[in-house]
Amino acid sequence: MADPDSPGITARSDQAGEPILEAKVWIRPIAAADLAQVIAIDAEASGIEKVDYWYELFQRYGSRGQRQRFFLVAEGKGAIQGFIIGEVRDWEFRLPPCGWVFGIAVRRDARLGGVGSALLAAIVDCFRRAGVDKVRTLTTRDDNLMLSFFRSQGMMAAPSIPLERDLE
Repeated sequence: MADPDSPGITARSDQAGEPILEAKVWIRPIAAADLAQVIAIDAEASGIEKVDYWYELFQRYGSRGQRQRFFLVAEGKGAIQGFIIGEVRDWEFRLPPCGWVFGIAVRRDARLGGVGSALLAAIVDCFRRAGVDKVRTLTTRDDNLMLSFFRSQGMMAAPSIPLERDLE
């Protein structure tokens, strides 16, 4: 097996659940042993440590083989460098089935190295294998880091408008 820390190595697998080597990281499904690092990466990005939240997501998205739910990590330099989580949503609000990314984060010291791009490419491959041809996500309008990242990946405004109200 190739060394993920070797420069210039890029390989992909067409088999679901097989590791993908890209951007000097291995993209693979999450394992229980990865959760502490995922929680730390998210806490670094969000400023909030959400232990119960991540354990629940692992139970729903990462603990068993899924055909429409995906929780992937990027491993390199002996540690988890980032993660992405998403699912296929069918006919939500009369829109055809598509992939939804609802979580992505990369360690600060690993950013701008292609880790986020490799994670997004890997989950897009999962979505394609699940039979969809579009990916969507949401972010806040003032999150310039996420907006810049997703726009750099060719994403643009979607045909939907998020609505909300306060609960009293």
